[in-house]
Amino acid sequence: MRSPNKEPLHEFPAAEKKGLYDAIYKRRDVRSQFKSDPIPEEVLCRILDAAHHAPSVGYMQPWNFILVKDVETRKRVRKSFEDEKGRAAASFTEPKRSQYVKFKLEGILEAPVNLCITCDSSRFGPAVIGRSSILETDVYSVCCCIQNLWLAARAEGLGMGWVSILRNEELRGILNIPQDILPVAYLCLGYVKDFPDTPDLEKAGWLPRVPLQEMVYFEKWKNRKDSGWKSMEKMLQNHK
Repeated sequence: MRSPNKEPLHEFPAAEKKGLYDAIYKRRDVRSQFKSDPIPEEVLCRILDAAHHAPSVGYMQPWNFILVKDVETRKRVRKSFEDEKGRAAASFTEPKRSQYVKFKLEGILEAPVNLCITCDSSRFGPAVIGRSSILETDVYSVCCCIQNLWLAARAEGLGMGWVSILRNEELRGILNIPQDILPVAYLCLGYVKDFPDTPDLEKAGWLPRVPLQEMVYFEKWKNRKDSGWKSMEKMLQNHK
């Protein structure tokens, strides 16, 4: 048994920690690199199980997974995406608008599997431990589920893209989702030609990655200096 004075008792071995951090740092929102190779169903089952083991407030597990391969269904979703992308273009001014229109922002038809993850707010309700003050924790829990799926997919060599430019009412109609169930994420899954070193939007110069030190406050909002956090302040200043 490892000594707790040298390493925390429950710390993962170095190789396992590296694998976890690799999945986090090498994960990408995939749009255009999908291959047509089918995903073995045992692999798909593994990543769904990883998603299903996400934390959820009050252990409510509000998610469901709708797997989609049918081409006609995906064509309808793609048409909805194209309509919404056109509407969204009006939100930007030039030259951003022209740049936005050229972006490849989905792989609905290219990816071999599409997946819609939903939120059932009534599951194990109406009273759920931990949800009485912040009702949105059901959706937050589904987002944890999506992140688990994304990291597991990356570990399996699968790319995943989140298509958020969709109108939920249209998606409900296409997938027969009841009105009391919220579609949270429409995802494209598949093997890819490569995983870019840098996120697409960062590489395109759309937005930069914000330095970590600008995101961290100590004790209170906007407080970036505190006598109790000197070592952390220094680490953040040196962080690249």
